[in-house]
Amino acid sequence: MSQGTPPGLDLERLRAHLDRERPGLVHGPLSAELIEGGRSNLTYRVTDGSARWVVRRPPLGHVLATAHDMAREHRVISALHPTAVPVPEPVLLCEDATVIGSPFYVMELVAGTPYRTAGQLAALGPGRTREVVLSLVDALVALHSVDPAAAGLEGFGRPDGFLERQLRRWGKQLAASRDRELPGIDTLHEGLAKALPRSPAPTVVHGDYRLDNVLVGADDRITAILDWEMSTLGDPLTDLGLLVMYSRPLDLADSPVSTTAGAPGHPDPAELIERYAAGSGRDVSDIAWYTAFAWFKLAVILEGIHYRFTLGQTVGAGFDRIGDLVPVFIRNGLTTLQES
Repeated sequence: MSQGTPPGLDLERLRAHLDRERPGLVHGPLSAELIEGGRSNLTYRVTDGSARWVVRRPPLGHVLATAHDMAREHRVISALHPTAVPVPEPVLLCEDATVIGSPFYVMELVAGTPYRTAGQLAALGPGRTREVVLSLVDALVALHSVDPAAAGLEGFGRPDGFLERQLRRWGKQLAASRDRELPGIDTLHEGLAKALPRSPAPTVVHGDYRLDNVLVGADDRITAILDWEMSTLGDPLTDLGLLVMYSRPLDLADSPVSTTAGAPGHPDPAELIERYAAGSGRDVSDIAWYTAFAWFKLAVILEGIHYRFTLGQTVGAGFDRIGDLVPVFIRNGLTTLQES
């Protein structure tokens, strides 16, 4: 734990704000470290030597306020914390950008391990890996069981026309970063639009639900679902479709995207779908469409990263390989859509 001030977090100003808003919470000098792993909002582990918290803030530099809305993240975890959904306990929201340079919020630090690679899961063995992934499905069922109105999340999203807007949104994202031929991506986009399913009743949707974005406890149960920046009210099967997509192993050496599906013992997609259907009672007969949409969405996201890499706007390892992944995601999306 570095005793210095990590980039983007002024510990003296943070301490002063906490002392004003939550007197008695902090009992000593603060130290902090940036938690690696995320490529969007910044997450810090903060301690006073005894208690520990997590601070979330937007990335450094100019960003669109709606893309990194701290109040939105804080609102959803505050609403979900009293429910059966495992989320950290919120401590404080600060929308005054003058305190540390941006809005931020503080939440409890939850014990647990993030699993991001097949190698990390393999260390658990096939039996425990299976339990971890099934627990991931059960936590998703719990999330989608929450009544948004009862939780105080009315107006958190616009569920009417949700799938149509999602397709338009990601189509626009693609157009904004498209500077090369991508065979099949227009066919995939058009095919999704023509086969649009009828959504079930809306729920809270995480928007980026995968093993990377949860913490797992020593009992192999999910202790916290993290990274709520894409959450809204909408079609719950979009979360399941993304989870199913990530549950198909990608035969790619040194993959820059999640490889957890390749771990021995990882349940296959059919078992995950069946468990979700049994737990939620929802009709999942159209899940191939939602999975194809997930392949399309990730293809667009990866193409955007590749585009920024070609402009010299990305920093870090692995970005040079992102562009090669995009055709793989397009092909998988087309194949999956044919199954719908």
